Amino acid sequence: MEDNKYFDLQLFAGDMNTQTTGGLSAEMKTYYGMELLENAKPQLVHNQFAATKPLPVGGGKTVEWRKFGAFDKALTPLTEGVTPDGSGISVSYITKELSQYGDYTTVSDMLDLTAIDDVVLEITDRHGANMGLTLDTVTRNEIQQGNQVIYAPKINDDGSKTEITSRYALNDRCKISGELVAKAATALKKMNAPKFNGKYICIIHPSVAYDLRQDESWIAAHQYAAATELFDGEIGELHGVRFVETTEAKIFCGEDLASDSRTLLVNGAVNAGKTVSFDGGTVAAGALAGRYVLIGGERAKVVSNTATAMTLDKNVTAADNAVIYPGEGGAEGMAVYGCLFIGKDAYGVVDLSEGTEVIVKPRGSGGTADPLDQRSSVGWKGVHAAAILYDEYMVRVECGSSYSKQDKGN
Repeated sequence: MEDNKYFDLQLFAGDMNTQTTGGLSAEMKTYYGMELLENAKPQLVHNQFAATKPLPVGGGKTVEWRKFGAFDKALTPLTEGVTPDGSGISVSYITKELSQYGDYTTVSDMLDLTAIDDVVLEITDRHGANMGLTLDTVTRNEIQQGNQVIYAPKINDDGSKTEITSRYALNDRCKISGELVAKAATALKKMNAPKFNGKYICIIHPSVAYDLRQDESWIAAHQYAAATELFDGEIGELHGVRFVETTEAKIFCGEDLASDSRTLLVNGAVNAGKTVSFDGGTVAAGALAGRYVLIGGERAKVVSNTATAMTLDKNVTAADNAVIYPGEGGAEGMAVYGCLFIGKDAYGVVDLSEGTEVIVKPRGSGGTADPLDQRSSVGWKGVHAAAILYDEYMVRVECGSSYSKQDKGN
């Protein structure tokens, strides 16, 4: 594996590039660049556990990772004086297209002159956080597509469990537990997934962390912080897994179906049909096309819709006034949380110390496009790509939580 280190934020700090056009001293360029960096760092939760690869400057718009296969056990005894044939190594290649991201804000001269605070500094702070969130979300969305999935079982009133086989059946009674943590850790161990300093990592949402803290085996981070360097956002440990909490952990949950209602109602019974009339909310024509809905116990994709009816990609059966729920999350449209259990080298990202820059353009730098020197701007841009390298080194536990009826998708 190339550059087999996980994300080093200090490299990012050392190489941050600040582009300006006149008017700023070298010290101010560095100052604004570091200000953006400091606000980006707390948001780079998913990136901090990735194997980083240098940006292929001058090497095209595609980044490539090499994935090496394992050797079989050499169980045949050697014969004295005879050189064995040896074994070849299998190498596969994972490629990803590089993409550029960025944003900027224009500041008027009146705002700059009359504001009490340093406007450029304030905007740089916010763009730093935005940069971190943006690039980390790109990584998160990529690695959430792994194939190793465990669904949390439903805990019934009598304490028994009902096994769940899909995301769309999960609800707020399908919570994470110490047993699930042990199950995910065992899956990684069975695949010989390498560890981070002897432990696996799990990235979870605060709503899930709330439930997990109720487990009597939970060890809070402050209990071992003196002996172990903590990761950004680390909150505790359970069954050999260190947990990192972030509001950017994935939540699967569809948006409201109507502008004034989360759900809709079937208007007239449907018997094995693809066209469903509805009421119960205001829906613009075409607004639901491409989305999924839960109706009559089925999950179907909306092909098209008017203000009062939708056409689905499959037949459904539903009674009059049956509730139609958003279909991108769990049961009844509830939020489902993707908890990522990861081993080292499970995924890779482009090193953010390269190709990422803050751009400050003061008033007077716009030439004839700004003849009265009325505008300055602050922005950032960065090149990024992420890819799953070893799918077997990562397990996604999908669960509900005590907050599944409240949380929104991200």
